[in-house]
Amino acid sequence: MEDYLNDCILKALDAMGGVPEGFALVFEQPANPDHGDLSCNAAMQLARHFRKSPRMIAEDIANHLDALPLDTSRISAVEIAGPGFLNFRFADAHLSEQLQQIIDAGASFGRTTAGSGQRALVEFVSANPTGPLTVGHGRNAVLGDTLANLLEWAGYEVDREYYFNDAGRQMRVLGESVRARYMAEINPDLPTKEIGEDGHTTMVPEPFPEDGYLGDYIEDIARDLAQSTGTDLDTEGGVEVFKIAAEKQIFADIEGTLKRLGIHMDSFFNEGTLYESNRIWEIVDAFREKDLAYDKDGAVWFRTTQFGKEADTVLVKSTGEPTYRLPDIGYHADKLDRGYDLCIDVFGADHIATFPDVLDGIRSLGYDAGKVDVVIYQFVTLIRGGEPVKMSTRKATYVTLDELMDEVGDDVTRYFFLMRSPNTHLEFDLDLAKEASDKNPVFYLQYAHARICSILRKAEETGLEVSGVAELPLLVHPAEQALIKVIMDLPDVIDRAAASKEPHRLSNYLRDVAVAFTQFYGNCRIIGETDDLAKARLQLAQATRQVLNNGLSVLGIGAPERM
Repeated sequence: MEDYLNDCILKALDAMGGVPEGFALVFEQPANPDHGDLSCNAAMQLARHFRKSPRMIAEDIANHLDALPLDTSRISAVEIAGPGFLNFRFADAHLSEQLQQIIDAGASFGRTTAGSGQRALVEFVSANPTGPLTVGHGRNAVLGDTLANLLEWAGYEVDREYYFNDAGRQMRVLGESVRARYMAEINPDLPTKEIGEDGHTTMVPEPFPEDGYLGDYIEDIARDLAQSTGTDLDTEGGVEVFKIAAEKQIFADIEGTLKRLGIHMDSFFNEGTLYESNRIWEIVDAFREKDLAYDKDGAVWFRTTQFGKEADTVLVKSTGEPTYRLPDIGYHADKLDRGYDLCIDVFGADHIATFPDVLDGIRSLGYDAGKVDVVIYQFVTLIRGGEPVKMSTRKATYVTLDELMDEVGDDVTRYFFLMRSPNTHLEFDLDLAKEASDKNPVFYLQYAHARICSILRKAEETGLEVSGVAELPLLVHPAEQALIKVIMDLPDVIDRAAASKEPHRLSNYLRDVAVAFTQFYGNCRIIGETDDLAKARLQLAQATRQVLNNGLSVLGIGAPERM
């Protein structure tokens, strides 16, 4: 409809003398249904160009639209409101046609071709294998997976990738932590000491690495090693064997957690391959040739002042170890070398000040940085009884993603991570998440779907059939038409959510669908009406069920038929 009205209004404006180069029409759905179904502010935008009041321009446009004329099977009225808004009302025939399209499309309704022919790579989770996934990782995982779903529904060919580093200090400390616990397993008489703070302490064997990992999973890995190898491990030969054992077990646990959330990865990219291929140092050489890298105080610096920063940035420390910016630049260059048209990174808020260096780096190497889109999400606070639940990923006080799912369920976990904009802080209310009432948004949606399934079953028991041709033009009640107008928006909502990288748009939309259905069902009975009207309403109910089902599947959430 927007495309159709866009063409019609541009024809009217051409007849009025044309518009400035680059001018684009903007359509919005009025918040108040009394103001029509679509609104355009072209008259206000063009007041200076036509040197008339917006109201006069709107009247001219409306007159030219009448002369075209507009298709009355699609638009029933054009109204001018306020200072010069053009408000359009959909014709009943258009609503019937849209409902029939939903019915015909079925499980594919909502899929579009916006990204057809384009390849997208979504990189998310990307936690180093140093411990189980926590609640913070959970928001990253669900956001990334849902963005990938949205892009697939918008027509993109999508790959999901997990980037990790199994080298460096974190992994060395992990190996040392496991070795210390292993030594205690095979020699229970080793001395121990108490460490910790804030009321959370634990006993560790001596010696234990500074900032060592304290979670129970470290003891589990060490115990499994001791049981499978006894005392055969070379404890004097470094930490490699312990690091490898820990990485293997932790990655298995991570993949198991992601599987519970319905998430699969198409590929895993190890940062180490960037060193093995020498790509890291080739980038440094390329920066030197462009006078973007120089030596100072034993380190290699990146001239980020050339890109507007107040100070230059270290690329390689004086120890010879690169900062994470350098391999990140190499990794993004590798992504673009693989031919992706769109590369999405899902990062926590702690990256907000640093990822611009990576974009500047790949741009300097000649890549199109516009193909990289960074989604920054704010952190999560668990709330129980109105009070925050304290978490720490290094101490033994964190809440794992598995523990959260054990408590509130997989579907609720996904939905709660998606019901707010990524760039807003999320308070995850555990009490609300476990409540089986309309106050719980995921319960409300799933119950709406199950309720429609129940209505369809009862109708079938009375002899009414959903399938076959129905007299959809009979659906003229305001509640019926309001519901049609909501459910026909799914493709547009998916396109907008995919383009803006904001999955919460779909979450909010599905709640609007459930609310509109509740209002429809409260005003328009099905069983007890004439057969023709009952069948038309049944098909509207079935179309609504399909929209809820399709939308929930994009969110990665189940659509139960009974509750």
